[in-house]
This record gives sequence, structure tokens and C-alpha cells, in this order.
Amino acid sequence: MIRHAITAPRRVTRAIRVGDVVVGGNAPISVQSMTNTTTSDVAATARQIAALAEAGADIVRVSCPDREAALAMGPLVRGAGVPLIADIHFDYRLALTALKQGVQGLRINPGNIGARHRIMEVVHAARDCGASIRIGVNAGSLEKELLARYGEPSPQAMVDSAMGHIRILEEMDFRQIKVSLKASSVGMTVAAYRLLASQVDYPLHLGITEAGGLLPGAVKSAVGLGLLLAEGIGDTLRVSLTADPVEEVRVGFEILKSLQLRSHGVNIISCPTCSRQEFNVIEVVAQLERQLAHIREPVPLSVIGCVVNGPGEAKETAVGLVGGQGGHLLYRHGSPCGKINAADMVSRLVAEVEQVAALMRQGKQDTSNS
Repeated sequence: MIRHAITAPRRVTRAIRVGDVVVGGNAPISVQSMTNTTTSDVAATARQIAALAEAGADIVRVSCPDREAALAMGPLVRGAGVPLIADIHFDYRLALTALKQGVQGLRINPGNIGARHRIMEVVHAARDCGASIRIGVNAGSLEKELLARYGEPSPQAMVDSAMGHIRILEEMDFRQIKVSLKASSVGMTVAAYRLLASQVDYPLHLGITEAGGLLPGAVKSAVGLGLLLAEGIGDTLRVSLTADPVEEVRVGFEILKSLQLRSHGVNIISCPTCSRQEFNVIEVVAQLERQLAHIREPVPLSVIGCVVNGPGEAKETAVGLVGGQGGHLLYRHGSPCGKINAADMVSRLVAEVEQVAALMRQGKQDTSNS
């Protein structure tokens, strides 16, 4: 299949590390999420981290509002299959504790944690641990002096806030930095990132904060992040949803997949349905989404309810299903290979996709071993 590029060349940034994940440079755009369990409940938080990793999250952020949460980062880091970032506000001691527990990154605004010697302690500890720091600016929590200067949150106020925090770390010769500028307004967020992208070469963490529930939040995030990513801006992202954090990961990958910036998981091409459909396409696709969520290989699957567009779409996918009056036609790699009935439809498609995914995995292993 011919791929049509719809994005500008990626903005050139310095590369930093969050554990074994590279952010910026030529690294793939990473997808993040954040736990919403009580962090000191290690068992519950570990389960959620595992679920996020299974969904494909590259990095997971964990809130550390108190000492018990910061101490819990130790067992969480040891059990996690992905790098963990400790989210810290105001108390530099929590940052130091989390770093001692082995976290691979901090989300902290250095100007908010007090005197210079406190900031220096955190910077030295982060440098010794090889941890990165994300400066996270939110429109809803800008410094009072910036609000007094600009009258209200604005893109320029957000950039001024970020640059102030960046200067503090640069004066301490610390440059393992990434930056976020988040607002609930798509327009303000996009404008702020565009401004900052023209002024610094640090990798940028994208997000529309407080975007809302699953559907409205996904749409707002897709619009805002999509605009920036299409311009080549953005090195890592989080889709902030009032929903199960696993959905944040899924939506994040769908945004990247739609822009051809990452391939991850099964890409289901399905019709919007009409009276021509020969089976319940909506129900079948819903079942397939659930049963194929564990697959990470980029397998294209078409599910079309009738013969108008079905054969054409099936010829472009690894596995295809076309609805027909005399039986539903199964395609493999663009060629029809037999008919399947409604009762076996979902299980058969799942088996076909899993077989393709297994062959793709084997191919990668053979390549890495050669």
C-alpha cells in the first residue's frame, strides 16, 4: 500500500532518556499515561501499571502527594516493566525520596519547590540517578506574577513560565529536560507549543489537560495533538481523559497511527454500516476490538458489511471480511480464501489476526538474531 505523508518533518530536538526510553531526537514518539489509584496502595497501583504496560504505554507517571507515596515508588519501580515518573508538587523532599527509590524521571517545576539550595539538591540527585525532569506548565496554575502581567492565562504567559523554570535548570547545568504546556483550551495549547518550539530544542511532551470524558476528551486531544504532530512538533504525549487510564494509551496510539507516526496494534478498517450490511458490523467490530487488544503488531484488518467496498478494502489488508448473501468471504493478504458463517466469524478472524501477528513477531526475532 502506498503511504501518503501528511506530516511535516519532525522538529529537531535533543534526545533525553527516561529509563530505557529515549525521548526526542529520532526516537519514536512515546505514549504515556498516569495512574489514578492511591499510590501507597502498592498492589492496586502495580496492577494498573501492568495494565497500562500491556496496553502499550512506554512511560507511566505516578503521583507522589506524600511521603508514603514516595516510598511506595521503590517496590513499584522494581515490579514495573516500563519507566516510572514521579509527579511532585512543591515538596522537594518528596522528589529526593522518589529518586532514592529508583524512579527514572520527575515531573516537577523547579521554581515551585523553594530556595535555590533545595532545587540544587534535587538536580544533583537527578543527575546522580540519571533521571530526567519534565517541566510541566498548566494554564490553570500559572504563577501569580504572570497572571498579574497578562491579566489571564495566555500562550505567552505559559511560555514565560516554562522559560523561567528552564533557566533555573540550565543555570545548574542540567539539560535532561522535557517540557509540557497544557491547557483545557485546544487553541491556547497549540499556540503555546508553537511559541515554545521556536525558542528551545528540548523535547516536548504534548497534552490537552482536563480534556473531559472518553469521547469529548479523545476528540479534543486528537484535534489539538494532531495539529501539532502534523507540524512536526511533539516527542511524547499523554491523552488526558476522565476515564480508565488504559483508554488514554489506546487513544494516544490511534492518534499516532492515523498520522502514520507509529504502528501499534491491530488497525481495524470497518464500514459505518447501512442497510446493505449482511451481518451486524458494529457488534462484530466491538468484539474484535476487545479480543484483539493484546496484540501489539501492526496488523491491518478490514471488516466490511457488503460487497460494494468490501473486496477493495480486503485487498489492502492482511486479513479481511466481506459480508455476502451466500456466506461471508474471508480474505488473507488480499486474496479470497473461503467462506465463514456468522457463528464462527469473530473467533476465526481473531485466529487469523493472531497468526499474522505471530509471523510478524517471528520475523522481527529472526532479524534481530541475524
